[in-house]
Amino acid sequence: MKVAIFQMDIAFGSFEENYKKVEDWFNQIEDADLVVLPELWTTGYDLPNLKTMPEHYDRTIDLLKELAVTHNVNLIGGSAANVKDDGIYNTLPVIDNHGSLIHEYSKLHLFKLMDEHLHLQAGSDDPSFVLAGISFAAFICYDIRFPEWIRKSVLNGAKVIVVPAEWPAPRIDHWITLLKARAIENQVYVIACNRVGSDPANEFGGHSIVIDPWGKVIAEGTDQEEIVYGEINVEEVEEIRKRIPIFDDRRTDYY
Repeated sequence: MKVAIFQMDIAFGSFEENYKKVEDWFNQIEDADLVVLPELWTTGYDLPNLKTMPEHYDRTIDLLKELAVTHNVNLIGGSAANVKDDGIYNTLPVIDNHGSLIHEYSKLHLFKLMDEHLHLQAGSDDPSFVLAGISFAAFICYDIRFPEWIRKSVLNGAKVIVVPAEWPAPRIDHWITLLKARAIENQVYVIACNRVGSDPANEFGGHSIVIDPWGKVIAEGTDQEEIVYGEINVEEVEEIRKRIPIFDDRRTDYY
């Protein structure tokens, strides 16, 4: 599977500008089976104003469906503000190349240091899904600091982990280290998309990355806008798990 990661600078609170940029980037992609966008790519962390956009999520889904069909690609649509009756969720949509919305995941772990808990509701969705015949699980940004949450999906069959994010530049070394650890300890591919640029309160670090189940970096972005390309072969997951059978050696009588 060939992957294109949109490592973009997000226009703060300007979804029209961000829609236009993503449409332009789709016209630039070369050969890709899967496109991955960053967290909250339509608005950035303009959290106080998300409640004024009740139809925003539906409009975003309509655009992504159209792009998926037009370009014949599968999409992990980053995430967008999803206004519901009980609050606002940070929701990740998965859309196949036929334009069908096949899965949604709303961020479970809210990051208090960026005031998410003041504006967003935590989700309770299963992160796992099947796309193009491959077992995936998708998480959002801060979720990667909770390995037990990711391991649950791996035990349920996930072979590829996808992570859209808005990860700040001062902790970009944590981003890379945590993603490598999640790949190695779970023997899965990791595809992670982080934004670049800044908003009124934060600078973001980029370094979107594709990592194989050994922890080897297949592709990695810089701290500038770019499309990061990588390729994965899920057959390698089972080969590596046979070489070091950590799942057979787990002591489930203790944990």
